[in-house]
Amino acid sequence: MTDDTFAFIIHPIQIKKDAARKVPIAKYLTEGQINYLSRFFPPLYISEVTGIVSASTGRELRGWLLAVPFTPPTMLSLPVETVYRKIVATGHKAEKLGARILGLGAYTSVVGDGGQTIADRLDIPVTNGDSYTVVIAVEAVREAARVMGIEMQAAKVAVVGATGAIGKTCAQMLAADCTELILVGRREDALEMLREQCEGYRAEVKSSTSMASIYDADLILTVTSALHAVIEPRHLKPGAVVCDVARPRDVSVQVAAERDDVLVIEGGMVDVPGPVDFHFDFGFPPGKAYACMVETMALALEGRYADYTITKDVSLEQAREIGDICARHGFRLSGFRSFGHEVRTETIDAVRERGAHNRRFWSPSVI
Repeated sequence: MTDDTFAFIIHPIQIKKDAARKVPIAKYLTEGQINYLSRFFPPLYISEVTGIVSASTGRELRGWLLAVPFTPPTMLSLPVETVYRKIVATGHKAEKLGARILGLGAYTSVVGDGGQTIADRLDIPVTNGDSYTVVIAVEAVREAARVMGIEMQAAKVAVVGATGAIGKTCAQMLAADCTELILVGRREDALEMLREQCEGYRAEVKSSTSMASIYDADLILTVTSALHAVIEPRHLKPGAVVCDVARPRDVSVQVAAERDDVLVIEGGMVDVPGPVDFHFDFGFPPGKAYACMVETMALALEGRYADYTITKDVSLEQAREIGDICARHGFRLSGFRSFGHEVRTETIDAVRERGAHNRRFWSPSVI
């Protein structure tokens, strides 16, 4: 039995597919029926996680995956207090299992105040995982630029969902890397505040409430809390890279179907040290985890049993600290995936070549 333990809360994102992973009858229901019935389900025990071993200390970690049965539309439609109660009940289940820290996954970290209320109502510490999600998202953008032959210092970079908890810290990091930074969000006042925070680094910083503004971006990091895709094929120039950190995805599946001259990667996939077994298929290959999951694991391996990333503010200092902690224990950015499939080197090479060819006929004034 290990002394270091954690629990992590998940919930259905791709509603029918994810719900059916645990409740097979869900494949016969409509999304509307699943959304409605999810209100009445109790917190669910999903699996025990074994085999996580720190690369620096050799300490082993034991954990559990638990589920809040709510779907994203359900969480956003119910009173926030109702959602809080369900998440807290799931947290109490984690406490009874022996978890010493709790991670909030996907929309459980988005609803309300970013985990502050959940932390206040539980005896175990809480983190929403946003700090390491920032680190891995920025690393993924930098690595994608490298393999696509895009020079970061000369690149135009856009952050969609820039004023959100993850987006604004990613934007501040990327402002030191590129020549032009485009901040895209829904509220002009929030964008203006963020624009001022991002100034003074390398990049010329612009802001916009229009998706048309990303059309001439070389690199796009997108991390909104939208329920449906916000980036369509017409929004992307040939040779562009999109790092989609959002769940549900921000990038339309039509991009994969119609645009073989752009590279779309999923931000947030991390290699986990040790012979890890999640005993549950949450959509990643064996040995891989979401960055928000990893933040919880790394804090447990570090013995940092205290609230870490809560509220919707992630400081640069906190992001850099968790990046160092995760690297020390052996967590690292994994290979690229796109719409659930591995992105091979030959695919990247083909996209790069088609992008260069199609850019000869591209006009930045067309949207």
